[in-house]
Amino acid sequence: MHRALALAKEGLWLTSPNPRVGCIITAADGQVLGQGHTQRAGGPHAEIMALRNAQALGHDVKGATAWVTLEPCAHHGRTGPCCDALAAAGIGRVVCALTDPNPKVSGQGLVRLQALGVHTETLAPQHDIAIQARELNIGFFSRMERSRPWVRMKIAASLDGQTALQNGQSQWITSEPARSDGHAWRARACAVLTGIGTVLEDNPRLDVRGHDVPRQPHLVIVDSRLETPLDARLFETLGTGDLARKIWIYTAATGLDINRQALENKGVTVIDMAGPNGKVNLAAMLFDLASREINELHLEAGHKLNGSFIREGLVDELLLYLSPQLLGPGQGMASLPALTDLSGSVKLAFHAVDRIGPDLRLLLRRQ
Repeated sequence: MHRALALAKEGLWLTSPNPRVGCIITAADGQVLGQGHTQRAGGPHAEIMALRNAQALGHDVKGATAWVTLEPCAHHGRTGPCCDALAAAGIGRVVCALTDPNPKVSGQGLVRLQALGVHTETLAPQHDIAIQARELNIGFFSRMERSRPWVRMKIAASLDGQTALQNGQSQWITSEPARSDGHAWRARACAVLTGIGTVLEDNPRLDVRGHDVPRQPHLVIVDSRLETPLDARLFETLGTGDLARKIWIYTAATGLDINRQALENKGVTVIDMAGPNGKVNLAAMLFDLASREINELHLEAGHKLNGSFIREGLVDELLLYLSPQLLGPGQGMASLPALTDLSGSVKLAFHAVDRIGPDLRLLLRRQ
């Protein structure tokens, strides 16, 4: 199962919106007969790749054991049911780390395998492999169980919590290794989100650079008044083909048909999502993004939008890079209201702490 999990990790930047799954097929004596991981959406799943690998190597898999990091699917989606393929190949036993949270599967794959004469086992939820397999697919589980993406807020700041100087200068607070690591986290997300303030002030591309990636994450812009400039650099990142990057702009604007049409002519999808006070309804936006198969949402925005997400309880995880320097007065991480009592603080728990070059990377989750 450790080897199957390592294979699953090879699909980290590839499988979206499908889960990252690995499969190892072994004989009774432990010999590896075949192995594989899930390919891009529409391509073969891990079990099919492992069966093909075994066939290519000339191995007979009858009576063999398939070790899979997620329950084999039992429904017709972009591909056929993996449980049927395993049974048809003569696999005698399937061990999976987790049951699939997709309501179209959710135990049905195991039931179908058992009906076809295949012995099945599932690891306990507290097993280390099961925990790691879930972590690898935390966004997929979030979308299936909560109908919303896993929201990861990325912030680069000085040791005293400043993300920019008072004049707006922020390049670069953290080191090149930290910036490269941040791009790797972008790459694993289904979509990157920012606000119109960042678009107007920084004119970013918000794509993945410095890494050889099979696809670019989609881009989400919160733009209440449809102010995104038509010459913004982000439009340079739109692609073509099956893995083309999409840009979704969520707005609360009405009566700006000229702006809307001009943006749509650039290949953008404009989505009305009005909330209170002429702002975008962020919670409703997350549900809509889940319907668009967004598992992990990587948030890189300014302190105002960061504050809105935190105040509304919509941030699942904070990815914080801290540079060992003090900047004094500047722009903070998030615009939050002043407290009169410590009990009102946003409480977080450290999930991981690592050194990235000279900087510190903190992964925190809400308690």
